[in-house]
Amino acid sequence: MGVNIAILGRPNVGKSTLFNRLCGVRVALVDPTPGVTRDRRFGAARLGDLRFGIIDTAGLEEAASDTLEAGMQRQTDMALDQADGVLLLIDARAGITPLDRHFADRLRRATVPVILVANKCEGRAGEAGLYEAYELGFGDPVAISAEHGEGMADLHAALAGIVPLEEDESGPVPEFEGEPDDEESPGGPLQLAIVGRPNVGKSTLMNRLIGEERVLTGPEPGVTRDSIAVEWSWQERQVRLVDTAGLRRRSRVTEKLERLSAADTLRAVRFANVAVLVLDGTVMAERQDLSIADHVIEEGRALVIAVNKWDLVSDPTEAMNRLRDRLERSLPQIPDIPVVTFSALTGRGVSRLMPAVFEVYDLWNTRLSTGPLNRWLEGALERHPPPLAAGRRLRLRYITQVKARPPTFVIFASRPTELPEAYRRYLVNGIRERFGLLKIAIRLQLRQGRNPYAGDER
Repeated sequence: MGVNIAILGRPNVGKSTLFNRLCGVRVALVDPTPGVTRDRRFGAARLGDLRFGIIDTAGLEEAASDTLEAGMQRQTDMALDQADGVLLLIDARAGITPLDRHFADRLRRATVPVILVANKCEGRAGEAGLYEAYELGFGDPVAISAEHGEGMADLHAALAGIVPLEEDESGPVPEFEGEPDDEESPGGPLQLAIVGRPNVGKSTLMNRLIGEERVLTGPEPGVTRDSIAVEWSWQERQVRLVDTAGLRRRSRVTEKLERLSAADTLRAVRFANVAVLVLDGTVMAERQDLSIADHVIEEGRALVIAVNKWDLVSDPTEAMNRLRDRLERSLPQIPDIPVVTFSALTGRGVSRLMPAVFEVYDLWNTRLSTGPLNRWLEGALERHPPPLAAGRRLRLRYITQVKARPPTFVIFASRPTELPEAYRRYLVNGIRERFGLLKIAIRLQLRQGRNPYAGDER
């Protein structure tokens, strides 16, 4: 995007609602609770024939320098530095508040154009606040209702003086849209989601990887509330890095906002190619960690276990043995899950993470030829023939890979429903060992039919 527009304003005036409206899809959490947005979020906006980058912010508020609110304020300041223009949003129904006046004074010193936008003007409820808005000194306010889409033509007219017209008629590229990319099209950026329980260091890891304070961090659990995506490049390979909110056990999630955050995280996993599950090395793999890992595998994503705070582990050998034992017992779907240990705070060991990520990503994209697969199947059947069912030998005639991402195989059998689960595991393990797929989940389906290339075979 050539031009970036930042949405600023005090908390709970509808900044994220307007952000979603301009992006054309819900990518930011919206809730009546003030201060839902904490990190700055970038999106691709489209308003009529205008195309521009849009930045959602935590809102303008004063705070002590050592508080979470101060960190949110720094994120807002960074957004202002990156912006070519500002939409100063006010709540017309609430009228002009002292905080609105304070930050209007601040923005009058800004070097970029400021458009005053009065939100929540549906009906007659916002008329008084709309008239009050003139005292802020930014000229005629643009009256809109972000929730209902009213006033967008007037906003277009105001933005046209900042955003140049572009001939590109393509729509926005939201953070998550449509269906997950499970087709074999590995040419785009790697979609990498960082997931885990609250307060294990996910945001610290993201900041360490990209080399800047892109997302808020802090000792309090639940600092990150919605998924924040960052376009990034690692050794000339493009990555879309997504920091997510922490996932607690469902029984412990009581507040609506936390439920929204959890749903946003699960959606990020669904649209990822690889998920990095961050563990706290001082407590290692708890039940919730294993539950998150199982969800990633069930969604068909590649998985890397990232053990943070490794510098605080007193006995690394014993801790690693304990982790491997738990993974082997709880996640038998992947015999050799990659495990990377590091300290996100100091950066020690973090350099080993991305090579592990790209290794499993490349395996996840594996495409095997039919010939080698069927030669393997022939040998597997000779070593251990299928069992008898109702006195008759089950026949496995043919195998082929039907898709990658993750590698999915189909075996055509005489009576697929009668094949024991133990024999199916034997086949899955054989594919893994023969073709080097021990670090990712694979899928094996059984279908009734005969070898389509076998001519008149009976």
